[in-house]
Amino acid sequence: MIVQKTYHVVLFQSVNQTMWADKILREIKFQHKLVPVPRHISSDCGVCLRISSDQVKEVREALTGVEGFIEIVPL
Repeated sequence: MIVQKTYHVVLFQSVNQTMWADKILREIKFQHKLVPVPRHISSDCGVCLRISSDQVKEVREALTGVEGFIEIVPL
């Protein structure tokens, strides 16, 4: 049986804030990937962080208080 992994994206107000969060998550060793914001979420050009769906709670806690953090949404 193939288990398909699900993902969420972490959205920020700006690219700079996304890059700052990327650095924070790298320092605390969370697995994530910097990706373009999917078009079905926003038509603005920009980047977001893709995380595994099982990390949502921990990432939300790690990014609480980070300037520009908007939300975490499922893909």
